[in-house]
Amino acid sequence: MAFGASENTIEYGVSYMNIYALGTVFVEVTLGMNSFITAQGFAKTGMLSVLIGAVANIILDPIFIFGFNMDVRGAALATIISQALSCIWVVWFLCGKKTTLKIRKKNIGLQPRIILPCVALGTSVFVMQASESVISVCFNSSLQKYGGDMAVGAMTILTSVMQFAMLPLQGLGQGAQPIISYNYGAKNVERVRAAYRLLLKSSLVYSCLLWLLVMAFPQGFAAMFTTDPELMQYTRTALRIYMAAALLFGIQIACQMTFNALGRAVESIVVAVVRKFVLLIPLIYIMPAIFSGDKARAVYMAEPVADAIAVTFTAILFAIQFKKTLAKLDTLKKA
Repeated sequence: MAFGASENTIEYGVSYMNIYALGTVFVEVTLGMNSFITAQGFAKTGMLSVLIGAVANIILDPIFIFGFNMDVRGAALATIISQALSCIWVVWFLCGKKTTLKIRKKNIGLQPRIILPCVALGTSVFVMQASESVISVCFNSSLQKYGGDMAVGAMTILTSVMQFAMLPLQGLGQGAQPIISYNYGAKNVERVRAAYRLLLKSSLVYSCLLWLLVMAFPQGFAAMFTTDPELMQYTRTALRIYMAAALLFGIQIACQMTFNALGRAVESIVVAVVRKFVLLIPLIYIMPAIFSGDKARAVYMAEPVADAIAVTFTAILFAIQFKKTLAKLDTLKKA
């Protein structure tokens, strides 16, 4: 109910979650251990880990939902089976002969000198991911109040479309991080600068192209997730509002990922917290209060307003800190 369910939809949510929660361990192992595959240079294998689960889910969904008449429960079961297959693949590879880093019982013990720096650098990503749950609660509860099930249903589609922007951008950033980190450690200032510029250009090109597609064909994106004509029409307008500042995401992600690559955990956490907690959550409640008319649309407007302010703040902070970092690195190199 906290995430915006109503009496009409709560049964579906509970049916799905009761089964899906059982497969959470498979997700954690797959996502956590797959990074160790990619870090060794097995990029194709790492991608295959994700594809195994995705393809299996696509195949199993119609079988369980329609073939076995399990409806929502079938979708949940198909998901956890698919995730289990990815998990088995990742563990099998990391215990096999091809990998350099093998899973060994003697190395599984937690050592503070290794774990704590990793936790510090991962905190910003954790804040970004965990805050999505908090923001979903805020968005859905507010939309349920002003727009009912239609507005909440549209928000589900908007969140899914947003993943078209965020996941590829995060993938670009994660691919660039080892290159930036390696050259930073090697005190190669020009390579660090060049890698960041390439990441920024690539991210901006992608975010701008996606933004153009969303603005031009919002109904096409909505049609990927629903066949209800009323919901599709409602989502069409909401999507244009919600994604209005999506073309700026390339800057936000490129700067935040580079902060992580340079070991600047504090700055990375700050930009994540500012965007989500300082700006977006308050704006979800402020926008409907200051705008008359359609209050639900005012709630959707909180996202682009927060994004525009957050990107401006991130770009300024990054420009200052990146310049200082490279200047310090150049001094150390000459010394």
